[in-house]
Formats: sequence, structure tokens, C-alpha cells
Amino acid sequence: MKVQIFNKYVQEVNNLFGIESEELFEKSKKRRVVDARHLLYYLCYTRPMRLKYIQDYMSEKGYHIKHSTIIHGINIVEEKIKKDRDYKEVIRNINTTISG
Repeated sequence: MKVQIFNKYVQEVNNLFGIESEELFEKSKKRRVVDARHLLYYLCYTRPMRLKYIQDYMSEKGYHIKHSTIIHGINIVEEKIKKDRDYKEVIRNINTTISG
């Protein structure tokens, strides 16, 4: 059930950052790809989705990741939200799209 939500978040994040799914799930240190992944972790986690599910769904797409890396990404997004109102609005819009 949660995999469908995960996939919807992937689509929204890809659209927002202008990247393809393949790029999101390959080992890349490009800033926009890393930022996109962090946002994906945050959206899934606050849905709420268990870290294990996020990890499993990422692995199914070919991107193997540790729980600690997911938590780090979530923390990065939480800091961005505190500093940037626009980031909070983007998150709200994505959640509205997914829920609607």
C-alpha cells in the first residue's frame, strides 16, 4: 500500500527538481539530486512511513541506503523548512497533490 504513495512522491519530487527517476536512484553527489532525495525521505517519513519501508523502496529502485543516511536527509530538510518559508510551501503543495 505504501509503495504507491512512495511512487507518487517520487514523481512529484522528480517534477519539482527536473530530474528523471533513473537519476534519483543512481549514486550521484549532484546537489539537486541529493536535495531531491532528502525531500523524498522527508515526505515519506512525515506521511508517516517507516524508515525500513523507505529503505526497502529505495533498494527496490537500485539505491541502497542506510537508516542513518535517511535520518540525516530528513534533518537537513527540517533545517531548510525553518529557514525558508518557500520550502515549507512546496512541501504543502506536494502533500496536497498526493492527498487530493
